Amino acid sequence: MEPILQAVLDSSKPGAGRLSPGDLAGLPLPESYRAATLHRDDVSMFEGLDSAEKDPRTSIHIEEVPLPDLGPGEALVAVMASSVNYNTVWSSIFEPVPTFAFLERYAKLSPSTAHHDLPYHVIGSDLAGVVLRTGPGVHVWQPGDEVVAHCLSVELESPEGHDDTMLDPQQRIWGFETNFGGLAEIALVKSNQLMPKPQHLSWEEAAAPGLVNSTAYRQLVSRNGAQLKQGDNVLIWGASGGLGSCATQFALGGGATPVCVVSSERKAEICRAMGAELIIDRTAEDYRFWKDEHTQDPKEWKRFGKRIRELTGGEDVDIVFEHPGRETFGASVYVTRKGGTIVTCASTSGYRHEYDNRYLWMSLKRIVGSHFANYREAWEANRLIAKGRIHPTLSKVYPLQQTGQAAYDVHRNLHQGKVGVLCLAPEEGLGVRDPELRARHLGAINRFRTDG
Repeated sequence: MEPILQAVLDSSKPGAGRLSPGDLAGLPLPESYRAATLHRDDVSMFEGLDSAEKDPRTSIHIEEVPLPDLGPGEALVAVMASSVNYNTVWSSIFEPVPTFAFLERYAKLSPSTAHHDLPYHVIGSDLAGVVLRTGPGVHVWQPGDEVVAHCLSVELESPEGHDDTMLDPQQRIWGFETNFGGLAEIALVKSNQLMPKPQHLSWEEAAAPGLVNSTAYRQLVSRNGAQLKQGDNVLIWGASGGLGSCATQFALGGGATPVCVVSSERKAEICRAMGAELIIDRTAEDYRFWKDEHTQDPKEWKRFGKRIRELTGGEDVDIVFEHPGRETFGASVYVTRKGGTIVTCASTSGYRHEYDNRYLWMSLKRIVGSHFANYREAWEANRLIAKGRIHPTLSKVYPLQQTGQAAYDVHRNLHQGKVGVLCLAPEEGLGVRDPELRARHLGAINRFRTDG
């Protein structure tokens, strides 16, 4: 292993001290590093197959790639651990479009972004690691800082983004719409993606909640989302998963009542471990919102709404936390109370949503679109993790070499919470800097660990 990466690895061992800028300054950067990549030449490999038949294990490669140049306002980070998000699945099955189209577009922006357009794409939108180098104009972060990264890459040269960076016309999701992502030994990030690593968590625990925690915070808590308040009833689809488990914890922590929808008793137990009491096992209760591919069944919406009211003591939900999309959206609109909010991100079961608009306009409901989070929202969400208020729900952890299997698990819904990936970290459990805080929250950390 390269000396600079070995130094980072040694510093994460129990009892080792933190690295300083001086510790790293004299050590050269490697010329290449291992990464999970997609190849431009492979984009047609799944043609003719349904989404469910596409296998990320055949499209994701683990290979050595050249170290990218470091530009102004950027940082190179040694990645100790990362995790798989659903955008990793979309990338790996080349849906809705191959991500190389994003890279081509970004490369045309300026000479400094041209190197993002390559025949390969280093994917991944989460990381926990150590800063190796910073570019010109970076003052807050230094080599040796232990960090996590959120996945908003933004230029901020246009006025639209200065009230809310998610509205910037050049807003992109790092590792999905940009190159040099987090499923690798080294990643290239903008300095305003960096946040302090929660000191009581291991590398893999710290890497897991990044994208999903920030997304759930904006979607549910922020003034840009549903603006959760005490006493709200919140319907949370996929409540035991990476995104849904964060939403469940935000609801509980904010004095709301989550109504958790899951697909198995095992997933129901995860929700109970988080403190949720109102749970619907949609598999056991056999909800079928679609009669066939083209026709929804309003009777099932009504049966679902009745079940919710049985759990809540006769109340409808104030907020629906939506992310499955096509399969559930009609039911979500129906069961929301008058004047309530359906807040939606992603669409893992399909992008084209259908609902009966009478239940929206006549009942004064609103649909709010939500996409990731701005830097302030991501910072606040990470701060809650650092304080032990929100805990990662981590499922199985794979080595970098098995990133394809990790993405396969998420694609086939074989996971419970987030699926982690060890990049430079040789084993789980390294990187804890505050054992006292960890000891205070160890019960929750272990309880929320979803691999059984």
